[in-house]
Amino acid sequence: MSVLAAFAVPHPPIILPEVGHGEEKKIRKTITAYRKAMRRAAEYQPDTIVLTSPHSVMYADYFHISPGKHAGGDFAQFGAPQVKIRADYDEAFVSALTACCKEEHIPAGTFGERNRELDHGTMIPLRFLQEYTSNFKLVRIGLSGLSPQMHYRLGQCISHTAETLNQRTVLIASGDLSHKLTQDGPYGFAKEGPVFDHQTIEAFRKGDFLSLLEMDADFCEAAAECGLRSYWIMAGALDRKAIRSEALSYEGPFGVGYGVASFEVTGTDAKRNFGEQAEADRKKRLAQRKAAEDPFVKLARQSLETYIKTGHRASLPDKLPEEMLSARAGTFVSLKKDGLLRGCIGTIEPAQPNVAEEILQNAVSAAVRDPRFDPVQPEELENLVYSVDVLGKPEPVESEKQLDAKKYGVIVENGQRRGLLLPNLAGVDTPSQQIAIARKKADIGPYEPVHLQRFEVVRHK
Repeated sequence: MSVLAAFAVPHPPIILPEVGHGEEKKIRKTITAYRKAMRRAAEYQPDTIVLTSPHSVMYADYFHISPGKHAGGDFAQFGAPQVKIRADYDEAFVSALTACCKEEHIPAGTFGERNRELDHGTMIPLRFLQEYTSNFKLVRIGLSGLSPQMHYRLGQCISHTAETLNQRTVLIASGDLSHKLTQDGPYGFAKEGPVFDHQTIEAFRKGDFLSLLEMDADFCEAAAECGLRSYWIMAGALDRKAIRSEALSYEGPFGVGYGVASFEVTGTDAKRNFGEQAEADRKKRLAQRKAAEDPFVKLARQSLETYIKTGHRASLPDKLPEEMLSARAGTFVSLKKDGLLRGCIGTIEPAQPNVAEEILQNAVSAAVRDPRFDPVQPEELENLVYSVDVLGKPEPVESEKQLDAKKYGVIVENGQRRGLLLPNLAGVDTPSQQIAIARKKADIGPYEPVHLQRFEVVRHK
């Protein structure tokens, strides 16, 4: 046996009558579809339910698989302590899955548990499923900050484990969609929110997992999505499987998108190797981007790659644009990997004889001196995407009314403490957000007085 079916489901606490107190009636279609999905899951008579939840333990570089014999939880934090959920864990499956991940060099296992209690992203699907069956054991898996490809490979390991143990297995991918659908919702509105939900539901309807794997990271962050990583794992668990896919419902009356979908395995299909397709597409895009890099970005790449490979600083190339050699300016070098920030260091004011030398220094610093990240390793180099910001001269402003988050970067100062934030960053839409982040970077409290400066940048990427 292997993974027989998978289901994408949301986890709003308000869906439970004990929490919603009547408000759950506003998502009646979701409730109906949820019951339909969990009834289908129960009909497979699963030995094991593998459930991925955004609200279980989550690490940036590790998948946490819940250990132990069993676990339980309740909805006390949502005002319903009387609603309790309990489940027995499938220890044999957990052990085999951990071994598979180790063999495949996927960072996953049972270490690092911070809270044994079941989270609501796990309990809500179980509440609906247990209306139809309790005759199964659970494998609960948290998500991570790792790449789409790594989540997909974890899904493949889940499928392999089910086959190895000959377990009737159903996967439940728990996750809400965008949290930014309406202005009066709890998280506000972003134009990316409804677009993300539409694209995801279409992908569910078509069984098009490739589009889920290739969604732009900045777009997803702006949409404030919740479940995409769960769906990546689900896609991997269904690798090379023919499926009957159905989008059962979609609603978003509270400003958060709730989608329910069903994916039932009907056979094999070698063309549904979406992990390999996504990896090939990613490499093609990286190659195209590298070929189109301008001299500023090429110099940053040359500097970093020379230092990581040899341990020595790069020299300036013989031919560079005059503006890089004659002008002086602060520069920031930013590195991204798999759409996520991998390092960013720069200088507010020039510290080198020219812009080119500034880039040489800051590219290395972004890779090995950003305290938020471990130093870049040689095997990462081919996957890095670079951008170089050349800063204009800062000018003082009287208030945030003179700022524009898309056009101007901001500098906040209080005594010797100074924080900077670049303009036009994903998820930073207002000057107040800019100032708050810059204050935090400088360890300046929210009520301490600050002097404000703004600056423009020329971004090379």
